[in-house]
Amino acid sequence: MKAGDKRRVDTIRLVNAALKDRDIDARGQGKTVSDDDILALLQKLVKSRQESVEIYDKAGRVDLATQEREEIAVIQTFLPQALSAEETEAAIAAAIAETGAASIKDMGKVVGVLRGKYAGRLDMAKASAAVKAKLGG
Repeated sequence: MKAGDKRRVDTIRLVNAALKDRDIDARGQGKTVSDDDILALLQKLVKSRQESVEIYDKAGRVDLATQEREEIAVIQTFLPQALSAEETEAAIAAAIAETGAASIKDMGKVVGVLRGKYAGRLDMAKASAAVKAKLGG
């Protein structure tokens, strides 16, 4: 606030409100919000803003697209650092070796291992496609 970064303050307030909503929902069900739930919520916020950016770009609304990109940048500061392309390849190779996957039928096992070890650090859609390509699918 003191730095005068209005976009950052507004985005943090938005994230905080989303977290409070999730917490209230969880308490109503007698549960607590886990770190995985928070991670999933942050990823969902980023994904929705990325979809908005695409829509705004197509509509020629550069101002709104810029605002969404700035919000994405702020939210991503709270997410774990994503794996690089080389790290992703190494993680996929290790998961295939660990599961002993030999064909496309074993893809679920490999993706399950990746999801367990690299949740929030790996784009699972891209990783799934890479696993499928490596397993000959």
